[in-house]
Amino acid sequence: MKKRTFIKLAGTVGAGMLVAPFVGCGTGKEGGAGNALSGLQPVGFEQAPLGYDFGALAPKIDAETMAIHYGKHHAGYVRKLNKAIRDANGAYDGMSLEALLAGLTEDKIALRNNGGGHYNHTLYWRALTPGGASSPQGAFKAELEATFGSVDAFADAFAAAGSARFGSGWAWLIRNSEGQLEVTSTPNQDNPLMANIVERPGTPILGMDVWEHAYYLNYQNRRKDYIQGFLDLVNWDVVAGNAGA
Repeated sequence: MKKRTFIKLAGTVGAGMLVAPFVGCGTGKEGGAGNALSGLQPVGFEQAPLGYDFGALAPKIDAETMAIHYGKHHAGYVRKLNKAIRDANGAYDGMSLEALLAGLTEDKIALRNNGGGHYNHTLYWRALTPGGASSPQGAFKAELEATFGSVDAFADAFAAAGSARFGSGWAWLIRNSEGQLEVTSTPNQDNPLMANIVERPGTPILGMDVWEHAYYLNYQNRRKDYIQGFLDLVNWDVVAGNAGA
């Protein structure tokens, strides 16, 4: 799917479509009557429509950053991931993205970087979907309070993880192998599903991109300001759903 298609779809398709990239590595066919090219699509994953306008998160995340981040960076990860899958000669065909990432070892560089990039960004866009709760609620709020002492203490820990990540990477809220909430950080496009690679594996619940491309046009080197802006935009209904709350 070309960039112009991403942009056209971004304002017209619901945010629920963001589930699709995690489901599987099937034929890659888009389906639908009259789609003459569907049989020519490679095995692999597709970038789901954003589900909201590029300007919907402004001014905290500006439209130009969104267009470049989604239409170039994320799209590039999907394209390179699918090439890496084709180059693997069927080893990953039919595998969900979660399963692919969970089985990776450090030497699988292309799959690690691009599979992580696709998963991480899809989770990121979903958590920023406008219209949900602006702060944690109900059972999820109670769990954050029980784990971190308060919602504010969680936010401080999460912001600190993003601020302290040297260079490029991500801050995470995960459910760890003991079933507890935990704040972690990973470099580059690694994520907590990569149990053979990361120090603290688990299930990602909320991921914050702290690569410079996520914020530099608007915030320049003020990463802490971007982090606060991100936290102000989080759709906590989505995050609670990711947590199973």
